[in-house]
Amino acid sequence: MNPAELEEQKRKVEELKKKILEQKRKTADASEDVHKRAEDARKAEEEAKKREEDEARKLEEEEAARKAEEEAHLKEEEERQKAEDARLKEEEARRKVEEEAIKKAEAQAKRKAEEADRLKEEQEREKALEEAKQQAEFVALKRAEEEERRKEEESRRKIEEARRKIEEQKRKEAEQKKKEEEARKKKEEEERKKEQAKKAAPASGGKASPAAIQAYVSALKQAWGDGNLSKDEEVLLATLRKSLGITPEEHAGLEQEVQLEIYLEAVVDGWKDGSISPEDSEHLDGLREKFRISADEHLRMEKQVRKEILKQRA
Repeated sequence: MNPAELEEQKRKVEELKKKILEQKRKTADASEDVHKRAEDARKAEEEAKKREEDEARKLEEEEAARKAEEEAHLKEEEERQKAEDARLKEEEARRKVEEEAIKKAEAQAKRKAEEADRLKEEQEREKALEEAKQQAEFVALKRAEEEERRKEEESRRKIEEARRKIEEQKRKEAEQKKKEEEARKKKEEEERKKEQAKKAAPASGGKASPAAIQAYVSALKQAWGDGNLSKDEEVLLATLRKSLGITPEEHAGLEQEVQLEIYLEAVVDGWKDGSISPEDSEHLDGLREKFRISADEHLRMEKQVRKEILKQRA
């Protein structure tokens, strides 16, 4: 029963009480039946009062239950708020830990980057020092080469005049040599014809005559004159050796002498201008390989030729 109904009940009870009292005043001398009704009314009033008290007690219990429920709700809300605050604190602590971890990682990355930059700078500095050293060595080498070239130029200037004099002398000598060469070839041809006419070789183990050796040397010079020996020339030389009685030992010695003479002439021709060109140097390398001339022998002949040229130009 709600408060409004309770109030209505009270009002009705009060009205009833008023009616009863009024009735009592009017019927003070009423009969037993009236008394009974009054008793009934009293009982009804007591019952109404009891119902009112029950309703009031029920309301109080409901109010107490509501208050208890509200208090439980408030307590639950407080617990939830505490849990939320704890969660927020935990998240804040975790965020701080993460921020510290990020700061440490950034600091470590920064240190590594600075270390890498330092190493790179050190390497670049070492590289620059090495390049500077190489550049200094290159400059020193260039200066030495320039000095050597200057000295060579000076030497060329000194021997140029002598070379012109030698060229003039060579032209005269060449003309005389041409005449002598024609006479020599004519004489060799006559001697070769005489030797071939003999048709008989000297006895085994004997030595060839000076004329035969001279004729064979002439043939070797002609065959090796261009620095190469063809198959046909080898065959002709073998035939000539047989007809002139030239032994293999004599052939080997004479061939070596001819090759040295041809090589010496090539060295003289290469150094005639006071310096040797790349083409002449390459030609000499080819002859040296074919004639099996050692480096020491080459240097000896080259030194002798240069000395003679300088002596002639002095």
